[in-house]
Amino acid sequence: MSSKVAVVTGANKGIGKAIVQALCKEFQGDVYLTARDVGRGEEATASLRAEGLKVNFHQLDINEISSIAKAADFFKQKYGGVDVLVNNAGIAFKVADPAPFGTQAEVTLRTNYFATRDTLTHFLPLIKCGGRVVNVSSFVSVRSLHKCSEELQKRFRSDDITEDELTTLMTHFVELAKDDRHKQAGWPDTAYGVSKIGVTTLSMIHARRLSKERANDQILVNACCPGWVRTDMAGSKAPKSPEEGAETPVFLALLPVGALEPHGKFVSDKTIQTW
Repeated sequence: MSSKVAVVTGANKGIGKAIVQALCKEFQGDVYLTARDVGRGEEATASLRAEGLKVNFHQLDINEISSIAKAADFFKQKYGGVDVLVNNAGIAFKVADPAPFGTQAEVTLRTNYFATRDTLTHFLPLIKCGGRVVNVSSFVSVRSLHKCSEELQKRFRSDDITEDELTTLMTHFVELAKDDRHKQAGWPDTAYGVSKIGVTTLSMIHARRLSKERANDQILVNACCPGWVRTDMAGSKAPKSPEEGAETPVFLALLPVGALEPHGKFVSDKTIQTW
């Protein structure tokens, strides 16, 4: 087994699977496709192996703390940590879904923000020197940020917002959404958008923290937008293929040794975007 390892969450289909496919070709080390469902994960792994790619599978349900902890312990014991972590797992309700907005907010943020945060809590301490962390966000996060009140925008863009404050804000949004009070409180009318504001802001918080706590380790943490990609989530009318959607996440995952930027940025089409 190689001493280097890359881990991709939510990778049994769509962008996640395309990221794994690309890493298998370009990353100098072992690549792990992870998925919540073992059957689907193993099926996706088998299809990539049928292409001649060397890929491994490990079960990981980011909505279950025990699953996260078990996976983190596996990579710690087997590889001494993780070199590349791509947090791709996420959900989105369809536009026509009849579920109440409060329910959509609770379910969407549970996975996209809170479960991603739990994954990072367990995996960030395992990131090796020179490691890369890529959190898949969306340009919807930028559009949604612009629709927030000036006060909220200021906090999400601030250099002193903490993870605890961000989590409190995300929790408050869900509570407001359940009572249909989110708009009057300065929030946009999109659960997915708010969840991705959380992901992008959390990426910046972690980048600042690592720059202070592990200043010499040259770990790079970024959020990115893969673009509008033809997946089960985004639909068949999207202009990008999953392979095209994987390009920016893979670019960030494979930033060369010694690179100092981008770090703590929001990146789309391999270019730093204004937050």
